[in-house]
Amino acid sequence: MNDHATDFRAMHVPGAAFILANVWDKGSAKMMQALGAKALATSSAAHAFTMGRPDGGTLTRDEALAHASDILSVAKVPVQGDFENGFGEAPETCAETVRLAAEIGLAGICIEDTALPSDAPYEFDLAVERIRAAASAVRAIGSDFVLTARADGIMIGSYVTDEAIRRLRAFANAGADCLYAPLPPDMAALKRICDAVNKPVNALVAGQFTAQKRADFAAIGVARLSLGSALARVTHRVIHDAALQMFDGAFSDLGNGIDGQIIDELLTQ
Repeated sequence: MNDHATDFRAMHVPGAAFILANVWDKGSAKMMQALGAKALATSSAAHAFTMGRPDGGTLTRDEALAHASDILSVAKVPVQGDFENGFGEAPETCAETVRLAAEIGLAGICIEDTALPSDAPYEFDLAVERIRAAASAVRAIGSDFVLTARADGIMIGSYVTDEAIRRLRAFANAGADCLYAPLPPDMAALKRICDAVNKPVNALVAGQFTAQKRADFAAIGVARLSLGSALARVTHRVIHDAALQMFDGAFSDLGNGIDGQIIDELLTQ
């Protein structure tokens, strides 16, 4: 039995809006859980950055599994894998990805409906069959595992909120445990999504949604808040800005770093 997965499932309460902290290496994982994270997740974009690659279908399944295993090796809390489109178009590929993810000890994974590396969404029926196959693999595992189904079309501009809702409802009926449509137009659209489905909803805290408070998301029924690559991009912003200043001949930004002792203490908890 995967106790972490069972604990992870229990966190998904509409209106609770717990924070799923996306991390990209052992150090960021240890820091986030030391600072209070109740659950962690990988981020495909943040992982790609560490590999010197852009986001969007540049990682292999083996790389994602190895990366997740690194995070799991230091994690004391549940960990979800951001496994992009399941690393293949075929429903049976998504099912195999679920089985492999469960074998290494992940508490769950996300599978999106984008035919990476393109921005095109999978055709509706195929998108649903992919989640149905993944959900069937979850049931065959014999222990708990949380399957999140993503409708990414709003975020990438390939369809609108109504289509996202249609897909999320179908994903729920196909057996998904959590539903996720990143970056709807506004909080009103996010509330529409929460009201329209019968499974817990994840919201991405990025872009305009960073102006909201956790209580605001909870009030409209969101169950889970993920960060995607937002925390990693904040880190990269610091690197970018300090480097521009440094190579222009000044160094004051380098004096803004956190005390090394604080980091040491977080990493040894």
